[in-house]
Amino acid sequence: MIMAEAMIDKIARAIGSDPLSVRKRNLYGPTTGSLTPYGMKVEHNLLPDMIAELEESAQYWQRRDAIAAFNRESPVVKKGLALTPVKFGISFTAKHLNQAGALVHIYTDGSIQVNHGGTEMGQGLHTKIGQIAANEFGLDLDMIEVTATRTDKVPNTSPTAASSGTDLNGKAVQNACITLKTRLAECYAKSLGLEGRAGDVKFINQHVVLDENSIAFTELVQQAYFDRVSLSSSGFYKTPKLQYNRDTGEGRPFFYFAYGVSMSEVSVDTLTGEYTVDKVNVIHDVGNSLNPAIDIGQIEGAFIQGMGWLTTEDLKWNEAGKLISENMATYKIPAIGDTPKEFNVKLFGRENAEDSIYHSKAVGEPPFMLAISVWCALKDAISSLSGYTVDPQLDTPATPERVLNAVAAIQRADQQADNRGAAV
Repeated sequence: MIMAEAMIDKIARAIGSDPLSVRKRNLYGPTTGSLTPYGMKVEHNLLPDMIAELEESAQYWQRRDAIAAFNRESPVVKKGLALTPVKFGISFTAKHLNQAGALVHIYTDGSIQVNHGGTEMGQGLHTKIGQIAANEFGLDLDMIEVTATRTDKVPNTSPTAASSGTDLNGKAVQNACITLKTRLAECYAKSLGLEGRAGDVKFINQHVVLDENSIAFTELVQQAYFDRVSLSSSGFYKTPKLQYNRDTGEGRPFFYFAYGVSMSEVSVDTLTGEYTVDKVNVIHDVGNSLNPAIDIGQIEGAFIQGMGWLTTEDLKWNEAGKLISENMATYKIPAIGDTPKEFNVKLFGRENAEDSIYHSKAVGEPPFMLAISVWCALKDAISSLSGYTVDPQLDTPATPERVLNAVAAIQRADQQADNRGAAV
């Protein structure tokens, strides 16, 4: 992704166009094509709509004009602006890993215990899994207990990676719940003398309902227990539509794409190379969000982590090959002072066209790439020294030292050009 954005920036400087205009002209679409380099068709591309929304809501062109005016009057501090898109494929490219299992127990007091193959590491996976079970049975979340992942309950677990923890395990849990709901519905319909109507039973607000008939969920569970109905079920899910040849690098490795757009504004001190991230606006696609608070938190955290990857986290080795940026003092992760002064995140709010869990989308890794807008904005600020005619060589991570070197390179090139002009 970063190389693609680097090429876009270089093209824009060379032809004297705004980078956003070049990006928009090169999105997947009717005139540019819809096949990825590995042969997967890009369907349901949300980027044109997302870019248009952010372009307007964050006032890209007005801020572009204001920044150009600021830079003309400011000899030392230069501002930069960039809006960059993200298209991120979701699934393991190793097809066999795209599977998950779950185990769900209903107890006679109406409480439910859920176990699944995903690992909770602070990302909110267990919370979303609990919400899925609660939603399926029409219960409050406090009736659901999600227990620690154990391979003696759910074996052969796939890694909690590839941003697919909720996609895989959520569907497995849903499938287990559907099995149990079917048993309970048949039990209830039978008790009413309506055996053929089990498919019309609904689980709503702690109750099970069929037409005008209603029974408390806990009461039906006890009835099912006395009727010797199994109140335990496993669930399984495998991601559909995947077909990828790893030898040829062709096929469909992903179930769907998650999209995002980010606009970053930075200020660069051209005397020191120091910079600040002044404002960030993000619109990110999580489909039909299972938990907006968790999803926004994941987006914010991934963006800051991406900033560190691209700006501060510099690996250094000494002459003997020993890693010397080996601790928190020498390996600089972003701190609270590095957080953008203004940070606005919005969920796009359009449900996933594919049959993911409740038509949601993964949120772990895709927003990590939104921070590319910070790197592009730094380059934009440095390029202003040349009147936006030169694309600076700014390697990542863009530490102040590298920023200063990029500034100096453009200043030297300008000075050489002036000297040649004077000689003529």
